[in-house]
Amino acid sequence: MPKTLKIELTEDEAEIIIDALEADLEGYVEAAKDARANRNRDDVATFTEASNRISAAIAKVRGALA
Repeated sequence: MPKTLKIELTEDEAEIIIDALEADLEGYVEAAKDARANRNRDDVATFTEASNRISAAIAKVRGALA
């Protein structure tokens, strides 16, 4: 089971993290599209999993802001 971290952030800091994660997410989504175009199923799976995990992290940070 992954270790859970508890940190304190300002809303601005949380937004900075969200922005960085969204930029990272865009890269993985594009990489998955390229891998799909190249018919590289292993890379599609890897990049899709990464983008799903990043999306979940974004949702957690956004949830903490609510």
